[in-house]
Amino acid sequence: MARRRPPERDPLAGAPGAGATLGEWLGFAEALYGSEGLALGQVSADAHDEALYLILCALGLPLGSGPEVLDRRPSPRDRSALRAVLRRRVVGRTPAAYITGEAWLGGLRFLVDRRVIIPRSYFVEIIAGLRGSPARIADVCTGSGCLAILLARRFPGAAVDAIDLSGPALEVARMNVRAHRLSRRVILHRSDVFDAVPARRYDLIICNPPYEPSAVCDALAPEFLSEPRLALDGGADGLDIIRKLLRQATALLAPRGRLLIEVGGLRAAMDREFAALGLRWLPTEDGADCVCLVRGEDLRRAAQRVRS
Repeated sequence: MARRRPPERDPLAGAPGAGATLGEWLGFAEALYGSEGLALGQVSADAHDEALYLILCALGLPLGSGPEVLDRRPSPRDRSALRAVLRRRVVGRTPAAYITGEAWLGGLRFLVDRRVIIPRSYFVEIIAGLRGSPARIADVCTGSGCLAILLARRFPGAAVDAIDLSGPALEVARMNVRAHRLSRRVILHRSDVFDAVPARRYDLIICNPPYEPSAVCDALAPEFLSEPRLALDGGADGLDIIRKLLRQATALLAPRGRLLIEVGGLRAAMDREFAALGLRWLPTEDGADCVCLVRGEDLRRAAQRVRS
């Protein structure tokens, strides 16, 4: 006689009942984040903030709601919506941004789904502090188009080429460019770095490339495995796209132009391999300092040394 399998444990079995406040639901959700080992970092690094965001979105409440909203007692329909959203997040390990279909970066809302990596980048800080008046900008590995849009808003006189190898990602980017009414200034290109982009000189190139080593990608938490592998995997040592970008940018960056690359945990590897470029590491608020700056003249000088 076959043994009966024990029923699977339901993490939501202890969910608050009738009469509970949203504050109690928030506390329950936070506890689930800890007990179920949910991965953070795609929407927020803080369980309280992400859980509150999901609760407000599930009930259609403003994200700027004050603390008094936590005294609200959800209706039966509200409780059903809260259970559904927590089940997707906790049991399905679905990233919060894929549940809500949106992500916020630099104070702007962007449409996202599983075709694109969820926007998160130190470039939010960096772009806000950039000076000058670049006439032509490239955003390589644009994904959802978020950084290209932030650049176009930061520099109203600039034309921006938004480049990505993924056709599905560019479909999402196109929706975002249209939503922000920037179709005339942000031009999308499907290309492996600059391979299929018309040759032109850029005053500014930025890139938040796939930079995780392949072995790291293999071991990612389920939430991060939900994102497109193409947007994360930088090859055996994480530097595949960066090497190609530096080679191609040598001929494309104006002499006084700037190339900015976000590299995650690869700073030491970058300093070793590209010491001749005199990489400058830009400060970030949390001290990660993982965005490097390369000047056009330094790229050319290093290339000349190699040829001579």
